[in-house]
Amino acid sequence: MQIVYHLGAHATDGDRMLKTLLNNRAALFERRTEIVTPNRHRGIFEEALMALNGGQATPEMEQIMLDAILDSDDPQRVICSSPGFLGPTSRVVSAEGLYPGAANRVAALRNLFPQADSEFFIAIRNPATLIAEMIQSEQGADYARMTGSPDPRKLSWLPAMQAIAQAAQRRRLVVWCHEDVPLVWPDVVRLVAGLPSDSGLSGGLLYMHELLGDQGLARLRQALAGRDQMTIATRRQVYAERLAADALPGVLDQVIDLPGWSQETVDVVTRRYRDEVSQIAVLPGVEFILP
Repeated sequence: MQIVYHLGAHATDGDRMLKTLLNNRAALFERRTEIVTPNRHRGIFEEALMALNGGQATPEMEQIMLDAILDSDDPQRVICSSPGFLGPTSRVVSAEGLYPGAANRVAALRNLFPQADSEFFIAIRNPATLIAEMIQSEQGADYARMTGSPDPRKLSWLPAMQAIAQAAQRRRLVVWCHEDVPLVWPDVVRLVAGLPSDSGLSGGLLYMHELLGDQGLARLRQALAGRDQMTIATRRQVYAERLAADALPGVLDQVIDLPGWSQETVDVVTRRYRDEVSQIAVLPGVEFILP
């Protein structure tokens, strides 16, 4: 059995992954793939993680958890999606940097079902927009309380991803940039779902619809319909062309207004993030999705 954990991260896909998977639930069920919603696994996993305290679940404990969260008797692939897997929003950023506890969380999830073949999926995001989005989503949140007021210029994904890759212990670890998600969304969903690259997918244009609106999406569909046997690279090129031509006003822009941050700070953080992406992409054990 394969146990798939879509880890988020916070302020990336939101509940879009879960919604898209559920839109394809019947087709996936026929392929012996089951989607487990957070309300089914949240309390069970949390209780088990506390009881195990970093140890491995016994086969008996594994079976008890599976009986509690599954509808089918013998699925081949079980998918769970929640940014809470990496901890609460209050622990995303600290004086130590980004996701200081992520490796421990991944190791604990790996130990929930040690007999299964675990897979981990995670999107990373420019720390500048990540923090801005988190502050905005947590209405009334205090910047210093939520982040621990680290030096913005030292915010880095690389240590966290190195630790996560090590904690995964050669289990499959798939990573992509949130900034690329409109172009790679269908490919990401198919990888999470374990579907072939040419399989049908409901909701594959979810992100593009949000960025293009109804009229822009209609033009995108028209552009896609006029091409036979389209490769992934060609499809992404068509997506990019339609985004450049039809993106809704302001939808690709984000205002970053954080205490103590200047435009220079944002530029420094962004440059560091872009430099680190190439290093994360070649980490041992990482399968990186490029646009």
